[in-house]
Amino acid sequence: MEENLTKVTEFIFLGFSDLQRLQLLLFVFVLLIYLIILIGNSLIIAVTVADIKLHTPMYFFLRNLSALEICYTTVTVPKILSDFLSERHTISFLGCVAQMYFFILFGVSECCLLVVMCYDRYAAICNPMRYPLIMNRKVCARMAAVVWTVGNVVACEQVAAIFSLPFHGSNVINHFFCDVLPVLRLASTETSLNELITTMLSVVLILIPFLLIIASYIRIMSTVLKMHSAEGRHKAFSTCSSHLISVTLFYGSTLVTYLRPSSEGSTNTDRALSLFYTVVTPTFNPIIYSLRNKEVKTALKKLVGRSIGLQVS
Repeated sequence: MEENLTKVTEFIFLGFSDLQRLQLLLFVFVLLIYLIILIGNSLIIAVTVADIKLHTPMYFFLRNLSALEICYTTVTVPKILSDFLSERHTISFLGCVAQMYFFILFGVSECCLLVVMCYDRYAAICNPMRYPLIMNRKVCARMAAVVWTVGNVVACEQVAAIFSLPFHGSNVINHFFCDVLPVLRLASTETSLNELITTMLSVVLILIPFLLIIASYIRIMSTVLKMHSAEGRHKAFSTCSSHLISVTLFYGSTLVTYLRPSSEGSTNTDRALSLFYTVVTPTFNPIIYSLRNKEVKTALKKLVGRSIGLQVS
């Protein structure tokens, strides 16, 4: 009976409550970034759908990445924004379950998608003659389905394992959203096995894919440098560098967050890193893939031109 009385029904985020004087400034900063993410990634989806020349595997996966970025940030940012303007930063138990599920779903899916995008570039540059056969429409659709399936399976497993634990003590999460490790620390039981599983999953889903991508790009760069055409080299470097920057930003911040040794003084660092990969990193993708990509810029100009023409007529 006592257990039922003390069972956690909601969680309280500490978030950035130690920065009271900066709440309004942080609200404006995060809101502007969120709007950039929504508008930028929506434009990439619209542009790559509208222009038939961009109906290629590379842009198919880029559309998936943009959709993931919108979903990934929407899981956490609206709640962060509302907490900046409210005194009680609470979330219901089921709300925390849902937030963690979708955060893991979209995060793991992005990890897998970045690997698929790297394979696409590898096939296009290192095996150009067989590329249309290797990356046909059916294969691309299957790869995208696998990406989302892996994300869903990992999310279901992690959420089921964590929220099957008893929560009867503190309900204060020293974070700004329901991330795996901060929630695990509140469980009223031994969680070393859960933490070990989380670390192993981080190695499998973050470290190993990151190393595979780096190894693939070493091979890709070696092939590019052997190209006789200066224009071909420039185009290959342009598309690959965009993806490599995106990979470095995403994997770099998540690797440091989930695989570095924890310490008592690491809470502020964890929050800063989490804010970087959940809010700041998705901002760079529309910039990286549009400003550094001539085809996207040309298609965007056409789309804007058509929109203005329709308004005038």
